[in-house]
Amino acid sequence: MKITDVRIRKINTEGKMKAIVSVTFDDEFVVHDIKVIEREDGLFIAMPSRKTAEGEFKDIAHPIKASTRAYIQQAILESYEKALADAETAEETEAPLQ
Repeated sequence: MKITDVRIRKINTEGKMKAIVSVTFDDEFVVHDIKVIEREDGLFIAMPSRKTAEGEFKDIAHPIKASTRAYIQQAILESYEKALADAETAEETEAPLQ
C-alpha cells in the first residue's frame, strides 16, 4: 500500500485541531477527515470518527498495525509542515514592505 496523495483541506491557527486532511492510497482509495491535532508533546493524527449514542467517539477507519499508523502519520505531518510553510511564505509575499 502506497500513499499517492495527501491533501491538506483546512489549516487552523487557533485551537488544538490544526488541519483536516484527505489521504489517497494507491490512486484508488481515499480517507477523508483525518485530523492533525496538537498536544503538549507534539502533533499527531486522529482518524475519522463518529460519536456513538453513549457519547464515545469510535473510529470509522483506522490502520491495524502500528507501523501503518506511523507511515500514514509521517506522510500527513510532512505534508502539513510543507503546507504551513507555503502559507507563511505566501503571507510574507503579500505583506506590504515598510
